[in-house]
Amino acid sequence: MPSYEQLSELLAPESTVLLTVECQQGVVGPDSALPELAREARSSGALANVARLVAAAHESGVQVIHAIAERRPDGRGASRNARLFRAAGRLPVQQLSGTTAVRVAAPIEVTEEDFVVRRLHGLSPVQGTEVDALLRNLGCRTLIVSGVSANVAIPNAVFDAVNRGYTAVVPTDAIAGVPSDYTPAMIRHTLALVATLATTDEVLSCFKRPRRTGRA
Repeated sequence: MPSYEQLSELLAPESTVLLTVECQQGVVGPDSALPELAREARSSGALANVARLVAAAHESGVQVIHAIAERRPDGRGASRNARLFRAAGRLPVQQLSGTTAVRVAAPIEVTEEDFVVRRLHGLSPVQGTEVDALLRNLGCRTLIVSGVSANVAIPNAVFDAVNRGYTAVVPTDAIAGVPSDYTPAMIRHTLALVATLATTDEVLSCFKRPRRTGRA
């Protein structure tokens, strides 16, 4: 874990963006298409920690981007080149555009200053979406990655961020995957090699600064 000074330098509000990944009702909500993942996100405290990070980011002026995965009712444009996509198409709860399933889940609060980026294809919230262009236009140097799942989308987002020159920070208690023992193993053996790891409380301690008036 980095020292407070090192983490505080990385998390300068004017160059930091908080990304929440697939924290949507149809994934982590009570009527999730993936009930095991939803239970883990809630019982582990990961979803509550994402909400804490978002609230603190709003308070301190750190930009928030919510990445949502969805599909059209007719399925046009959706990826079909992996087992995961084909299985998702058969689930009883679908992440259909315009439905409650693709709304950001409670207790996370969305404000008018947040960006909500929706994708219809692929595994990554960064590759092939608006996220990278937004990050560059916002002057981002450090991307905090939170949400689900530790199995696919979270490592994908971290790799994409690092490949594009951003420093990735992962609050280890604000991500979740299944089974429960997979997430710490993935953090230790994969994310630790490419991202800066911290706890939610450590990130929050760096957010406690006067709110800036605007982003350059």
